[in-house]
Amino acid sequence: MKNIAVVGAGTMGNGIAHVFAMKGFKVSLIDISQSALEKALATIEKNLDRMMAKEKISESDKADTLANITTFTEMKKGVATADLVVEAATENKAIKLKIFEQMANWAPDSAILATNTSSISITEIAAVTPNPQQVIGMHFMNPVPVMKLVEIIRGYSTSDEVTQSVMELAVILGKSPVEVNDYPGFVANRILMPMINEAIYTLHEGVAGVAEIDTVMKLGMAHPMGPLQLADFIGLDVCLAILRVLYDGFGNPKYAPCPLLVNMVTAGKLGRKSKEGFYNYEKGGKELVVASNFV
Repeated sequence: MKNIAVVGAGTMGNGIAHVFAMKGFKVSLIDISQSALEKALATIEKNLDRMMAKEKISESDKADTLANITTFTEMKKGVATADLVVEAATENKAIKLKIFEQMANWAPDSAILATNTSSISITEIAAVTPNPQQVIGMHFMNPVPVMKLVEIIRGYSTSDEVTQSVMELAVILGKSPVEVNDYPGFVANRILMPMINEAIYTLHEGVAGVAEIDTVMKLGMAHPMGPLQLADFIGLDVCLAILRVLYDGFGNPKYAPCPLLVNMVTAGKLGRKSKEGFYNYEKGGKELVVASNFV
C-alpha cells in the first residue's frame, strides 16, 4: 500500500494523515470544509515543529512529510487511487454509513476501507458496501502521533488477508496493533467509558468534587490524568455517544449515561473543544480550573 486517503480533517484525521505522511506514504486528506483542511495542515506543521524542537526529526523530514499530503474537498477525487481509505469523521453512525457508501462507490474495488470509529459496529458499517470483506476498524488513540496503540477490529466478514495487511501496516507506522472482535465499544472504550461514567456519577451524587475525584485516580491508581479531565480531553459529546452505543448494544443499565453528562452536553459544555467542561479552559493555560458549576 502506497496511497492513503483520510476522510475527515479533524483532530483524529489530521493525526492519522500526519503519521502516514511521516512514513513516506502519499496521503490524500479529504474534508468538505476548506477551512478545516487549512486548519489541519497548520496543526500538522505545528506538531512537526514541536518534534523538530525536540530533535526527533530534521527540517527535511518536516518538508517531506508536508509534501506527502494533498488536500481535497471532493471525496471522489481524493479516494480515486487509494490503496487504503481511513474514515475519521465524527462519531455519528448515520454520517459514517453515508461516507462508507460514497467510499465504496468511488475508491478502487481493491481498496481496503477502514474506519477510525471508537465504538460503532464494523459489521454494520461494512453492510452498506458491496465488499464487506474489505472493511475493517482501525481505531487510533488521541493524540495519534504520540499514542502507540491501534485497535484493529474485525467485522463479521473481514477477511484474514485484510486483517493481516492492516496489522502489518500499523507496525510500519511505529504503532502497536491489537486485534479485537466487533462488539460495542471494542476493548478500549468498553472498559474506559464505564469508568468515566462512574466518575461522573460520583460527582453527580455529591461523593466528592471534580479535583478530588481526579486526584484519587491519579495518585491512587497511577493514571496520568483523572477521568473527568480525560472526559474533557476526549469531548463530553463523544463520551455520551459512545455510552449510548454501549447501552443500545448490550441493553445493560450499567452503561446508561449519567444525567449530569447528558445535561452538560445539552448545554454545550463539551470539554476542551468548547472551553468548558468539568474544567474551565478559557485562560488557555495548563493549570486546571474547576468549572464554577462544581465549586
